[in-house]
Amino acid sequence: MHRIDLPQWAVERGRRMNRFDRIDPAHTALLAVDLQNAFTRDGDVFGNAHARDILPNVNRLAGALRAAGGQVVWTRQTIADTPSLAYPHWQFDENDPFVKRAMDALSEGAEGHRLNAGADVGKGDVVMNKYRYSAFVQGASDIDAKLRARGIDTLIVAGTLTNVCCESTARDAYMLGYRVLFASDATAAATDEEHNASLLNLCLNFADVRATEELLALIARR
Repeated sequence: MHRIDLPQWAVERGRRMNRFDRIDPAHTALLAVDLQNAFTRDGDVFGNAHARDILPNVNRLAGALRAAGGQVVWTRQTIADTPSLAYPHWQFDENDPFVKRAMDALSEGAEGHRLNAGADVGKGDVVMNKYRYSAFVQGASDIDAKLRARGIDTLIVAGTLTNVCCESTARDAYMLGYRVLFASDATAAATDEEHNASLLNLCLNFADVRATEELLALIARR
């Protein structure tokens, strides 16, 4: 589990813009970002212990929000070769063996693309592919339409990687008008330094950064 170091001055400053002491679970969605084998399993291309460590907290948040009438969404980072979904050729060099391995692992149908077996996916949950780091950027997915159709206006972001797909998704969601809460101990990066740098920036500008226990209390408060 990450050693979290979020300065109190940042928490105090961030409260001016993003502090949500009450949420309506019925209008809230948990976005469990990219908890796929490629990121969570030991020996997989991006696998690291931090990502495995957060699975219990993500599952706790999913179970609590589901029971309170909220929506749970599991995203899967996906590489595709169709023109509308493919990354620009210059972004990922398939001649690099590591890049090629990563692209193969995150292609639909690959073992690395599947959600970790420890992810507690419920019957009413949404599982969806996304084709860019942010789930909300144009062309990445239809998540915005799905959430708005269900009346969702508040998001809890969890998953991996903190400083890539989770942060990108949180930033874009904020700019689209969602209230964004970010789970400090249910998100994971490759290192503590990357994790804490991302939490700092999000706390200051884009999200209410809270621990799992605080988020569970908000869900229970209704």
